[in-house]
Amino acid sequence: MKMEFATDYRLEDYILNTEWDSLPETIRQRAVVCSIDLMMALLLGSKGKQFNAGVRLAELLCKDGNIPVVGSERTFNFLGATIAMSHASNSFDIDDGHNMIKGHPGTAFIAGIMAAGLEKDVSYKEFLTTLVVAYEVTIRWALAEQEHYGYLHSSGTYGAFGTAAGVGRLYNLNREQLNNTLSIADFHAPLTPVMRSVQYPSMNKDGVPFGALVGAMAVQETLAGSTGYGNLLETPEFRHLVDTLGINYEIMNLYFKPYTCCRWAHQPIKACLDLMKKYDFNADDIKEITVYTFDSAAKLSKKIPQTTDEAQYNIAYPIAAALVHGDLGFMQVREEALDNPKVLQLMERLNFVTDPEIDSLFPEKRLARVDITLNNGTVLQSELYAAPGEASDNVDLEWITEKFMRITKPILSVSNQEQLLALLTKNLEIPLRSIVDFVNFIQQKSPTSISGEMIAN
Repeated sequence: MKMEFATDYRLEDYILNTEWDSLPETIRQRAVVCSIDLMMALLLGSKGKQFNAGVRLAELLCKDGNIPVVGSERTFNFLGATIAMSHASNSFDIDDGHNMIKGHPGTAFIAGIMAAGLEKDVSYKEFLTTLVVAYEVTIRWALAEQEHYGYLHSSGTYGAFGTAAGVGRLYNLNREQLNNTLSIADFHAPLTPVMRSVQYPSMNKDGVPFGALVGAMAVQETLAGSTGYGNLLETPEFRHLVDTLGINYEIMNLYFKPYTCCRWAHQPIKACLDLMKKYDFNADDIKEITVYTFDSAAKLSKKIPQTTDEAQYNIAYPIAAALVHGDLGFMQVREEALDNPKVLQLMERLNFVTDPEIDSLFPEKRLARVDITLNNGTVLQSELYAAPGEASDNVDLEWITEKFMRITKPILSVSNQEQLLALLTKNLEIPLRSIVDFVNFIQQKSPTSISGEMIAN
């Protein structure tokens, strides 16, 4: 069927002309929440093997430049910084998500936007404004893309479009250049199959690095003179998604993840931990667990993980590890933690059942319940659980601060945690580079001088 495109530049004007002061206060607050969450993902990711691979690739291809990356002493050019950070943002699966696009918009574009913001030396306020724009555009294009192609794609697919939008804004493209950039990103977006990565976990994961690279390259292609034509949001069937820009904010429909694993395992983790707290038992007391969930979650890997990616894209390991350790964070999904005999033994006592009623509510609702049978014969039944941090939970600064302190505890001192949170919340006029310099100072113990004024205001 022939596609029809109509360019009126409404999308481009929204991307280029949105200003911080014009955003509702709730949206400005949510932008800060998202910034904290994404910085947390980059920080954790910088401790993983996928990031190391990304840095090596950037060193091979794009080593000449002065753009810093979160968690490394190396600097790169724009594409190199994008490559490196795109290998970190989803590395520990702790980033935000959106139920209706069935994936993670923030992680998909943060690398390119961070790299461009650092290259152009923008303020933190401009970075936050660009995040809002990128979320709104990315989620709308993802809705269009998944309906148009008719199957579930990974986050890297729509990350290409969102990266192109955010970077195009930070590069101050004109509306014609931005339209061309979006067209190139739309055409070349990698159509990565998410259910394959769910069933066969690897560093392929959600396809983020290649999506980020396509979006970044789309900007460079435009500046080099390459031309594209049309994008899905210019077609008649999806123009209604553009109509709501600046009116309805999809950034408020995000969910935020308390655990370092696939979102589809969060419901039974929370149900199990709450039963453990209520009835005061431990992992050694458990004879059997039955998890009732939706079909996509039941298809998650259940094999004994050998890598952190296999631990995260798994449904048996995260539940067992959370019950043994009382939490599921960075320390529980590192390769060094994967051979814990108590966790492996408990995995064998887990059963998974697709519940037709629960499955019928997916993807609008992702629910689960558990039955835990103890060694003494007692059967404990949970209520029906949604995952913590859903959009309906109205995640705010207090919620994300608690998550940040808990998740980054293994890698940052309390003092450094508090100082970084102050940087990310109190003075929006500081340069984005100052924040990244501080992060790398506390991570790498570099001699960078950090001014107290950045935190005090």
